[in-house]
Amino acid sequence: MKVMKFGGTSVGSPERMKSVAELVAKSDEPVFLVLSAMSGTTNSLVEVGDYLYKKNPEGANDILKNLEKKYYGHIDELLSTEEARADAKEFLKSEFKYIRSFTKDIFTSFEEKSIVAQGEVMSTGMMAAYMKEIKKDAVLLSALDFMRIDKNGEPDMPYIREKLAEVMKNNAGHHIYITQGFICRNSYGEIDNLQRGGSDYTASLVGAALEASEIQIWTDIDGMHNNDPRVVEHTEPVRQLNFEEAAELAYFGAKILHPTCIQPAKFAGIPVRLKNTMEPDAPGTIIDNVMMRGTIKAVAAKDNITAIKIRSSRMLLATGFLRKVFEIFESYQTPIDMIATSEVGVSMSIDDTTHLSEIVDELKKFGTITVDKGMCIICVVGDLDWSNVGFETLATDAMKDIPVCMISYGGSDCNISFLIKSVDKKRALQSLSDTLFKKK
Repeated sequence: MKVMKFGGTSVGSPERMKSVAELVAKSDEPVFLVLSAMSGTTNSLVEVGDYLYKKNPEGANDILKNLEKKYYGHIDELLSTEEARADAKEFLKSEFKYIRSFTKDIFTSFEEKSIVAQGEVMSTGMMAAYMKEIKKDAVLLSALDFMRIDKNGEPDMPYIREKLAEVMKNNAGHHIYITQGFICRNSYGEIDNLQRGGSDYTASLVGAALEASEIQIWTDIDGMHNNDPRVVEHTEPVRQLNFEEAAELAYFGAKILHPTCIQPAKFAGIPVRLKNTMEPDAPGTIIDNVMMRGTIKAVAAKDNITAIKIRSSRMLLATGFLRKVFEIFESYQTPIDMIATSEVGVSMSIDDTTHLSEIVDELKKFGTITVDKGMCIICVVGDLDWSNVGFETLATDAMKDIPVCMISYGGSDCNISFLIKSVDKKRALQSLSDTLFKKK
């Protein structure tokens, strides 16, 4: 079985929904189809929740009225028979009635999550209706029947495997299985969501649970590129990435993928393929456990970085100093991106500045603190094992005209990172492309 996930843009219109159905129907093996909400829907439902938090049901109903009208228009375009249209509109009517029921009571985060989840429920319901009309062997499954997170907000993998196996046994023999991405239940049985990676995470978890042959993530770009196409000219798709390389690129700015979402596939040894809905015949990017030796694959950038530098002569031979520093960041739940140490100082970078002032205030106990905002991390990914003599020099040579605040190398065998000013980002990315990926 193959898992295929399509994001909001890929199912963002009736025309694109039809294209997705055509793609899926062509598969020569059974497909487990994971769908996001139609593009724009989740934002609208979040706005509905915002109005309800502010005790403004009129504002919420205005948003819902426009959204309902839009969806009814989609049904008229998606389905051709009056019977199918009537059934689909009745389904949508019940969905919007359910959402409106929350405008009458006390509103909490539980109700908000229930409302937001309906975007995926509606998109999968519409897809199932279209599959039925064109006489494809498809069955609609509710992700709420098998997708669950534990009390720590992490996927409950044993539960997912057990319940999904039951669901598949009770619905055996179909060619297409349709379910919602992103949504799940929590350990209390309440409607919740996977947060990080959303529908991609669902696809990876389902693929691992079903021991799928491949997990396909369909978006509106041809795989993961070797640099940011929004900033650098003449970028190209990377045809193969190791799971660790893909995670590094995702963490450091490649928006096509969330770094967490491919972990279940990695541990299960199932390849993940990134494909383009607009160019379905393009090969895309395959992510697997294979490491191609002697190759630098790609460059990514992470914006809105803040650098924090601690200088203290008391650091010299001070046992436990770094532990005390890290505990401050831990207490404010602020992760550190990069770190560099010397005998008299330590430099770190963060992207979450919510508690910056409190962190700096506590760090002043240990030394003189310098804060630099408006920074950017440039990440070069590939086979950068230290035994590859000269590989790190290629990256540093490309950065020779760029002021570099910090360099991180050796923490990973596939990454070297540079901390620079954001104003130098475009110049740095272009220089790295010209140096690392120039045509021979």
